[in-house]
Amino acid sequence: MRKNILFIGVLLGVLSLAAFSAYSQEDIEFVEDSAFTDNMRPLPAFKHDEHNEMAGLECNECHHVYDDDGNLVEDESSEDQECSECHGAEGDEYPMELVRRYHLNCRGCHLSEKAGPVACGECHAKAP
Repeated sequence: MRKNILFIGVLLGVLSLAAFSAYSQEDIEFVEDSAFTDNMRPLPAFKHDEHNEMAGLECNECHHVYDDDGNLVEDESSEDQECSECHGAEGDEYPMELVRRYHLNCRGCHLSEKAGPVACGECHAKAP
């Protein structure tokens, strides 16, 4: 009886870990934001963990937070928010300001680091 209870407990623990990891940022494969209801191009492919390991990035380098005066808050991260929560133009059919912000952040970093894709089709690739 004890073996059955132990087995069920371990099984539930493993299933819980699998369920939590299914919703973590590490499993992200595309850059998505709910502000984009009708995409002009395919979603940018983006393997979150792989990208950050290769680039040696901390979360708050992309998931930044600024105070009311526009100063970067060094030790805070916005990883629990979508970019559109701060950068989207509410009510826009296609939020170009948000597009601009994504490009400034992602493409801008790739340009300054001389690494990573910078051309439209390199990020917004059509599925094979």
